[in-house]
Amino acid sequence: MAWSRLLSRKRLGETFLETYEAEIPAQNRTSFQRDFDRIVFSSSFRRLKDKTQVFPLFNNDYVRNRLIHSLEASCVGRSLGTIVGEEIIKRHSKNLHDYIASDFGDIIAAACLSHDIGNPPFGHTGEDAIQEWFKSARAQSVLQQLNLLQQADLTCFEGNAQGFRIITQKEKQADRIGLQLTYATLGTFMKYPRESSISGEVFPQYQGKSTAKHGFFQAEKNLVEQIATEVGLIRRDAKSAWWCRHPLVFLIEAADDICYHIVDLEDGFRMGYITYEEAENLLKTLLEEDNLEYLGSDLLDNIKYLRSKAIHQLILEAKHIFLDFESEILSGEFDAPLTSVIPSADSLKEIVDITRRKVYESCEVIEVKVAGYEVLGGLLEEFITAISQEDLSKSYLIKKLLPNFKADDENLDLYNKILKVTDYISGMTDSYAVSVYKKIKGISLPRGGK
Repeated sequence: MAWSRLLSRKRLGETFLETYEAEIPAQNRTSFQRDFDRIVFSSSFRRLKDKTQVFPLFNNDYVRNRLIHSLEASCVGRSLGTIVGEEIIKRHSKNLHDYIASDFGDIIAAACLSHDIGNPPFGHTGEDAIQEWFKSARAQSVLQQLNLLQQADLTCFEGNAQGFRIITQKEKQADRIGLQLTYATLGTFMKYPRESSISGEVFPQYQGKSTAKHGFFQAEKNLVEQIATEVGLIRRDAKSAWWCRHPLVFLIEAADDICYHIVDLEDGFRMGYITYEEAENLLKTLLEEDNLEYLGSDLLDNIKYLRSKAIHQLILEAKHIFLDFESEILSGEFDAPLTSVIPSADSLKEIVDITRRKVYESCEVIEVKVAGYEVLGGLLEEFITAISQEDLSKSYLIKKLLPNFKADDENLDLYNKILKVTDYISGMTDSYAVSVYKKIKGISLPRGGK
């Protein structure tokens, strides 16, 4: 893969190339800055404010939600991308003379900003709940009407694939289809550039991180082909839609990992699940002693300070690993999270293990997971039944509640009708999902009047 193609400023769906003078950056926004701004102003991004990160949002106004996590990851991603970009431009100055270091930071900041934009309500449990419903006996009559590729999209429902669908198809302004982001940002967004139906027979011994999940639905497969061709991603298998990662994916993955591992520890301390001594000792393992001169008597302030120092240290370590393995990343040979091979990898793993045991398995978090299964399963049951069994009188009424289901959509095939439902449900906020569920189930009814 070549950086000159990987950093394409062309936009999906547009036939012209935006121009930008690197020597006078103050005079206009770059293409990649426009990507960032388009995401910020999208309604899907705004709804992240009421989507669970780890803790239920209605019990505490301090802990992070998906919006805050995305903003924090974007900040880390911008810093990491810019310092990596400085060295990449030095190494490839002949081919990257019209790029500046901040271009790398802006691409990664935009991709980080949107990396959770397709996540359904109730955190990652929402994804599990949607998968489980489509695997249940209740969904079999519907699934049998779809081909195997389409079935895999639903039984392996992925927030990453939904996010790709949102930014390329669903978010619209005027006559645009999708946000029309640059190919560079779209390539960087795709953390898992493979289709859902690839089985173990295709990559029997492959252990790379990029195959852990899938990154797009069959409905958007042609768009992925376009992006991969434009930026020059290496195809891993001739018979299936499976490519090597865009190199900058490793940096957004690192930014995401750094943020949620360290920040979940901080939130766990704030919520009382992790003691001050545990949090302090775990964060200190990532730091040099000379970084700790400002520790004082306020325990919360101390953890905030250690958190910021830890994130800075991890950014530097991720930068060095990326640059050390640049050739292997460009050739597609390297396919591991940067945070798994940095010097602090063992210390970070210890933080993850303790946070998982003491925070993710707490009663408060488990309650959200149980609610997610009940609410999303119930919504899928009602809406999928409505679009697939049109002879029922109730189906006519339920379909009226789908805001994105228009008269012309009756002519769609069943697969695309189902995607209309998953678009709606996965786009809900936590509170709105609960509200709709209660109304449909008759638990609460809207009052009359305006």
